[in-house]
Amino acid sequence: MESLKILNSLNDMTINDEENFEEVDPSGRYGRYSDLLGAGAVKKVYRAFDQEEGIEVAWNQVKLSNFSDDQSVIERLSTEIKLLRNLRNKNIITLFHVWRDRKHNTLNFITEICTSGNLREYRKKHRHVSIKALKKWSKQILKGLDYLHTHEPCIIHRDLNCSNVFVNGNVGEVKIGDFGLAAITDKSHVAHSVQGTPEYMAPELYEEEYTEMVDIYAFGLCVLEMVTMEIPYCECDSIAKIYKKVTAGVMPKSLSKVKDPEVKAFIEKCIGKKRDRPSAAQLLEDSFFVEVVDYDD
Repeated sequence: MESLKILNSLNDMTINDEENFEEVDPSGRYGRYSDLLGAGAVKKVYRAFDQEEGIEVAWNQVKLSNFSDDQSVIERLSTEIKLLRNLRNKNIITLFHVWRDRKHNTLNFITEICTSGNLREYRKKHRHVSIKALKKWSKQILKGLDYLHTHEPCIIHRDLNCSNVFVNGNVGEVKIGDFGLAAITDKSHVAHSVQGTPEYMAPELYEEEYTEMVDIYAFGLCVLEMVTMEIPYCECDSIAKIYKKVTAGVMPKSLSKVKDPEVKAFIEKCIGKKRDRPSAAQLLEDSFFVEVVDYDD
């Protein structure tokens, strides 16, 4: 009798949970709550629950109507996200499940959730952070980039910035996420379409022929933002002005606020001309990271 009561109680809990969900994936495993964790130009991210594992996850939803004029974009986005599901690296947000909801015209994918949100907001919340800690975060981002860039085929994130890096603050762990604009390259490692966040886009991105080195450029600006707590090129009030400065090789004003010469030199190394930028693997061996031991070393 007692066992039956427990079973009925568990069944009631399941029913109540399902009633609280805004929607459930086709397999019935993942349920989406109404809580919005973040929103961007491409997608919205909601808190969700994996009923099989009993853990919270993130439900990412892309409104495909935003790309209704170009079906090739929809197909490419779907194909690339499915490939990313096979990526396994501790500094890359894990992608668990992908499906297209034709009834609501959305592309949905389930990822792991990070407890402390994105790095931009986390850094604003914790203003007193040592250079040592910033180096630990930077090193982990580079490890994620090295994994992507040495993957076969090579994967270029194309939209790396502090709002697309996520934090588990209790263990000092950072992970690269938001792969909605990622590009999968051929053997030449060359991509062609213009994508990204203007403030973080390397000059060659505007030329529509570029390699994974655009991620190194964006990484350098992430380090700059971590140090100054300013979005690069915030002095510009339009995308056109950002484009003009970037293509002319004019550095963001916030770079002048970096007082540590070692940090400034490292950033400049990352955002220099594309032929001079080191790879992620080379940067991981840079003297900048000497004596920096992060949580998994």
